[in-house]
Amino acid sequence: MLLMPKRDWQWIYNDTYGFLSVSLGSDMEFLTPYKSKALIPDAQSELEFSVEHAKFYIEFVERLSKSISVSDATKVQLALNATAAHFLLKPQMPKSWFFDTSNMCVYSELAKVFQLRCQGVNAQVLVVETNIQASLVMLLSNELSLNGTKSLMQFECIKVMNDRLHPLNTKRHIVAA
Repeated sequence: MLLMPKRDWQWIYNDTYGFLSVSLGSDMEFLTPYKSKALIPDAQSELEFSVEHAKFYIEFVERLSKSISVSDATKVQLALNATAAHFLLKPQMPKSWFFDTSNMCVYSELAKVFQLRCQGVNAQVLVVETNIQASLVMLLSNELSLNGTKSLMQFECIKVMNDRLHPLNTKRHIVAA
């Protein structure tokens, strides 16, 4: 079942767990993976889940349905995390040096899935925000080691230049006549 935004939804920084959360009414709360150091100052206090946030969330869910095949619960989880990242994370500079350059030109768009290659490892990412040069992407894979000391955990975001986005490997079927 897909959750649709309601008037009583709001962003709350959950001090108990140390993460931004979304209150989905009186009896449900969704924790994002975003800690205070990554958030804009407004995200540290209660903030309404605005019409703009709801519009983005709904569009993201619709685009997800076209780009990947996942359960409704996973779509909700991805869309809530993407909405939080899009509106409440601090702006980032691209950190493309961690990733291999793609030899194919790709068109980055919201909710599209790509691969990033880092130290010989491929990881799937989902586009949360994009412009002509760079994209903010959310890690779909469980974890990605960037170097000996730094790694990304599932649903964390990083900004990369679009030339680092590799298309997903698709299997082609050739029919011989």
